[in-house]
Amino acid sequence: MSSQPDTLIHSGSTHSDNRYQPPADPTFPLSFQHTSVLSREVIDALQPQSGGLYLDATFGGGGHSGAILAASGPNGQVIGLDRDLDAINNGQHLLNQFPDRLTLIHSRFAQMADVLAEKGISQVQGILMDLGVSSHQLDTAQRGFSFQQDGPLDMRMNGGQQSQDQSASDLVNTLEEKELSTIFFKYGEERHARRIARAIVQDRLQTPFTTTRQLARLIERVMPRSRKSHQRIHPATRVFQALRIAVNRELDELKTGITAALSLLAEGGRLAIISFHSLEDRLVKHTFREVATPPPPGPFPIQEITPPFRLITRKPIMADADEQKNNRRARSARLRVTERRIVEQS
Repeated sequence: MSSQPDTLIHSGSTHSDNRYQPPADPTFPLSFQHTSVLSREVIDALQPQSGGLYLDATFGGGGHSGAILAASGPNGQVIGLDRDLDAINNGQHLLNQFPDRLTLIHSRFAQMADVLAEKGISQVQGILMDLGVSSHQLDTAQRGFSFQQDGPLDMRMNGGQQSQDQSASDLVNTLEEKELSTIFFKYGEERHARRIARAIVQDRLQTPFTTTRQLARLIERVMPRSRKSHQRIHPATRVFQALRIAVNRELDELKTGITAALSLLAEGGRLAIISFHSLEDRLVKHTFREVATPPPPGPFPIQEITPPFRLITRKPIMADADEQKNNRRARSARLRVTERRIVEQS
């Protein structure tokens, strides 16, 4: 496990209400007041029941956790994880609303099996992973995720709470041109990766890159005019996505996290994963198919082996037109679900 300590927060409130409502308290941080994507679809997928134990591996603003708690009343339990301490610290509103039913833990979701083992838990009835950057992280300029606001070029999801973590600025100012180009192409699918990497290396000789707008302006400057005039997204979008994935090692974390989640599911338990770009979705799709597909027949006739999981979603579930209209983040959301099979007793 990481040397980063886990932070547990327990509520001492005596108020209880199993009907989740977004916080109306004016003292609640506005940056955490957001609408979770595909919330209804997540509940349909996980089918929370009273008495069940569920893991929200990406707590964020608590929207999905609140919905799971409401749907699993009066006795359903939720454990929420998040690598961002801001999210954990601002989960008090939900702890107040659902006392004795919610536990928050400061941890990366890749560590979920170890974290739950420390609490004596080996199985849960459902797990949710809502991937990518949170609304709070995007809206907080000091976190350096967005080129829409000027802030330090950081992008660390844990807020740099571990000194050995490299920021986006560290990568941009130290990696060789070929390494930067590989990151931009591999993680951002940026066609002009070489052009952008070359310009970065040239410009940083004069002035190191320290802010989001500084990097965004360079990308705007070097991007071909034809790309800028026809592109629906900002020219810096793919590069910022690539840097964020590299800084937080998101794909490696996802691979480890999926493996851990599958191992934790009880029979009949479901794993639901929301992804927001093709790299994540492709990894989820292939992993789910692999564990739900029986092995190929060998050279000798044997009884067919039933795979341990079954696909609930052959194709990803997407937000409907109304949700996409009201929540821009929902436009790229893809939900996939798998279920551990119930072993029939002979």
